[in-house]
Amino acid sequence: MDKKNTSSNPAFRNVGKVVEEQQAAAPSTAMLYDMYNQPAYTPPQTAETRFLTLDDVITKTATVLGVGILSALATIWFMFNSSVNVWALVVPAMIVGLVLSLIIIFKGSSNPGLILLYSLAEGVMLGGITGVFESIPQYEGIGIQALAGTMGVFIGMLVVYKTGAIRVTPKFTKMIIGAMFGIMALLLVNLLMSLFGIDLGLRSGGPMSIVISLVIIVVASLSFLLDFDQIEKAIKAGVPAKTAWYYAFGLMVTLVWLYLEILRLLSYFRGD
Repeated sequence: MDKKNTSSNPAFRNVGKVVEEQQAAAPSTAMLYDMYNQPAYTPPQTAETRFLTLDDVITKTATVLGVGILSALATIWFMFNSSVNVWALVVPAMIVGLVLSLIIIFKGSSNPGLILLYSLAEGVMLGGITGVFESIPQYEGIGIQALAGTMGVFIGMLVVYKTGAIRVTPKFTKMIIGAMFGIMALLLVNLLMSLFGIDLGLRSGGPMSIVISLVIIVVASLSFLLDFDQIEKAIKAGVPAKTAWYYAFGLMVTLVWLYLEILRLLSYFRGD
């Protein structure tokens, strides 16, 4: 009698055979050791889980700028190929851009939808303003010059920051922020005075206007150093990758400010 299959229970008849097969297929000690040393499974990283990198900031900034430039070009084309009043585009775009910027800033939002919508609105505004200048013979080509000047300043300040020619210290930061608030207060006073018919000469195109524009351009240019410093600190601190959208928004705000001021300065030199 075969002792290997002595059980009368059909469910147990092949138990011995199965056990023998499992024992033959069981991993060795070396195999278990190798399996233990294998890295644990990690799910694919997303913008929510991985850390911010410089490539993230560059990619998102390029996307935001691309949307702004394309919408600006589309607005200029639309202006020259239709009879619509340009200010019907510029004013709503300006209001939408302002509201979105305040929401993004005060909420510290990295929502790509809000930021891309802001870029779209700013592109329409810049395209409309640039189109108005370009429609006047003496200002033809001023938009390309202003864009070249803006990108030149941006690249120049990036080089300045990377070489450490100007270091972003707490004192420097306070100085630039103070200068920005001073400029805002001065321009607000000038606007209020103009409503009462009083011209302070700050934006009329004279020598004082040129000086004011040059000062604003210098402050706007130096503020890029603050932007670069914040981005570098964020990367070192290991903030989430999704915040790249917020830093791209910050760079866009400064670029818009700089472009408008360079455009204004160029118009002074081209004016009668």
